[in-house]
Amino acid sequence: MGLTAVILAGGFGKRLRPLTDDRPKPLVEVAGRPILAWQIDWLREQGVTDIVLAVGYLGGKIFEYVGDGSQFGVKVYYSVEREPLGTGGAIKNALKYINDEYFIVVNGDIITNLGVGRLLNALSNDAIGAIALTPLRSPYGIVQVDERGFIVNFQEKPQLPYLINAGVYALRKLIKDYLPEKGDIEVHTFPRLARDKKLLGVSYSDVYWKSIDTLKDLEEADKAINEQGVFNKMVNSSVRH
Repeated sequence: MGLTAVILAGGFGKRLRPLTDDRPKPLVEVAGRPILAWQIDWLREQGVTDIVLAVGYLGGKIFEYVGDGSQFGVKVYYSVEREPLGTGGAIKNALKYINDEYFIVVNGDIITNLGVGRLLNALSNDAIGAIALTPLRSPYGIVQVDERGFIVNFQEKPQLPYLINAGVYALRKLIKDYLPEKGDIEVHTFPRLARDKKLLGVSYSDVYWKSIDTLKDLEEADKAINEQGVFNKMVNSSVRH
């Protein structure tokens, strides 16, 4: 049985200007290909057969590039926002294209190789959603000093002892009752689900994850793909649902 994913591709990408003056953020290129192309390939390799693109800003550009999805080996539907709905409103607007009880949601500005199967397999009748969590990496190098003030060690952008929302979710259609017509799922939905003990966090380590927010992020993701081969290290992701 196929699996459906929603890609939230409606943002303006203001921090990536001027690259996003004439294209939506998911079409900004990383390692010679749009972010969206990497995402579709990553999802398809994990059993996703149907993709709903929630588009807004310059959404026509995405339609021109992706079309019906046949060139990527998937079937693509378009959920169009006439006005910005936020992540929660965008997901609610896209639910009409989802027939199965379970589905995946991905922010349209991340590059990752994490396995979505772990999220789906974590869901149970007690949970409505599962969030992928990744370690927070310091944006700066860390310097350690001894009690006398002498430097004893340098660490270049180490992982910090915190987990962050990776922008990849497994959700049940029951989430419809928790979603706003307009607003962000992170603000309006997830805190409520957490209070009701219906939201799981699934931690990932030793995976690649990068949110593309700045030109520096683009350079780092480009290097990870071209030099480190992060997409050759796809996490095993068997799906039971």
